[in-house]
This record gives sequence, C-alpha cells and structure tokens, in this order.
Amino acid sequence: MSRLRNSEKCYDVIRIGPQAFQGLCDILRRDGDLQDTQRATVEEQVGKFLHMLAHNQTHRTMSFFFSHSRETISRHFHNVLRSIIMLEDQFLRQPDGTQVPLEILQSIRFYPYFKDCIGALDGTHVRVKVSNEDAPTYRGRKGYTTQNVLAACSFDLKFTYVLPGKYYLVDAGYMNRSCLIAPYRGVRYHLKEYSVRPLENAKEFFNLRHASLHIAIERAFGVLKKRFPIIASTTEPNYCVDTQNEIILACCILHNYLMGVDPDESLIAEVDEEVLHSHRERVAPTSREDDEDARQGDIIRNSIELAMWQNYVQM
Repeated sequence: MSRLRNSEKCYDVIRIGPQAFQGLCDILRRDGDLQDTQRATVEEQVGKFLHMLAHNQTHRTMSFFFSHSRETISRHFHNVLRSIIMLEDQFLRQPDGTQVPLEILQSIRFYPYFKDCIGALDGTHVRVKVSNEDAPTYRGRKGYTTQNVLAACSFDLKFTYVLPGKYYLVDAGYMNRSCLIAPYRGVRYHLKEYSVRPLENAKEFFNLRHASLHIAIERAFGVLKKRFPIIASTTEPNYCVDTQNEIILACCILHNYLMGVDPDESLIAEVDEEVLHSHRERVAPTSREDDEDARQGDIIRNSIELAMWQNYVQM
C-alpha cells in the first residue's frame, strides 16, 4: 500500500490519485466507521474495493493476488461498501432550491430564463444478475437483464436527488411536466445539429439552450462509468441485484467526492468528446389532454421560450 500511494500508477490501479485516496480513507475512518482489522488496514481494504470497481475484478481473482481467502476479500469489500453508503448524506446532497446554480446565474445564455432549474435528470441502464423467475421484469432492449437507474445531477456534474417544488431538465423521453421540463418534440435538439444550420425560430432556440444545460447528466453518467467500469460492463455481474444497487450508490458517492478533490480533467474531456458526437433518440411518451400538470409544464416552457427569443431578436 505504501508503494501504491507513492506511485504514479496509483490512478491506473484504483482510478484515484494518492492524496484523494488517503483523504477518502480518513473520511471513512472518521464518518464511515471503517476500522483496521487484525490483518488489513483501512487503506488496504479501500484499495481492494476501488480496484474491484475500477477493473470489475472478481473475489476469486483478488483472492489470488492478495493471498487472502475469498471470504476475507468478500468481507473487506462489503465492509467498505457499507462504510461508503454511510456517507450518502454528506456527498449526495439535494439542492434546496433557494439558490440559483452558478452555471446558470453567471451565464447570460441561461439567466434569468432557467433560474428555477435545479439540475438535469435522466436514466442509464446497468446490467444486473437476477433469478430466472425475475428475469422478465429486468429484460432490456439488448437481450440481457438490466435495471434503469434514474438520477439527477447539478451542473457541476455531481449527482443529487429529486426535489419537488422546482424543476429538472429532461430529454424527450419524458413527458413535459411542471417539475420536469422537456424540449420541444419535432424540433432540432442535439448540439451538433446546430453546427450545420443556424437557428431559425424560438423553439429551436429554446431546445439549443435546453440541450446545453441538460448535457450535464450525460457527462456525469459518462464520467461515472469510465471511472467505475464495474457498472458499465455488459457481462453478468458477480453480485445479486440488491448488492449491485448498493454498488451503484457507492459509485455515485465516490464520484461526487472525486469531482471535488480529484476530478480528472482528461477523463472529463474524453467524455465530452463522446457526448458531443453521440445521438441518442428517445421514444416520446403520449400525454393526456386533460393532464393539468402537463399544461403547467407547457406554460413554464413557453414562457421561457418567449423571454429568451425576445431578448435574442432584440440584440
């Protein structure tokens, strides 16, 4: 562990720098009730855990390299997993809606039009292992079992939780609501589409600004999965669905911690390049004409569109 902490290979092995690694261990000791065992320090347990997340390693493989039994490896893994989840309230914080996000407040492109927006929301599929009896419930479009992980993030790419009373930006796969503002359907949306042909009307202008903000959730998911391939793999997981859910939560907590102390700009740049050239189509849901909340969502969206377009044409 001493060699790992003082090696340039630290990031390659556990996807975290030496200082951030030691800081995490200190936090887990203080706030996560993680303790040294008779034969393994906190640093060793956390190092094993991070290596398994970063390389999707099995307990059998880790047992060979660390010369510990599979039972010991499993015990250390679950000790660290429980400890990290105890940090949920510390690192997965809901916005209270009292402050406008700086990314919006400090941009004339977004303020004051999106002043009530507290983040972006979307879902991503993660493979799970379930019983044959439960498999039909989790069957994904690619033929294997997955679960749809719904998440919201702030515009600094940190994950949050849904908070009623304000709204999140969502893509066209969601119905427009008073708390979930979707883009206009049938109108250009993806950023790369606007590099070919300039804006033509107010709805396109709204969609362009919407896409520029909503892309935060795609970037956050991209960084999360590149840093922790254990939740990006298409092979069947080594854990049951309940443990896999805890692993996903732990990865989000670690992601938020690292975005604050060790964001890895090269990884973010790699994700940004991929997101910019991606084009994901979502099936639009059908709305009911008598849905009052959907009408309220339309009113909010139309008012933002009108205000932005009026200012744009007057410039």
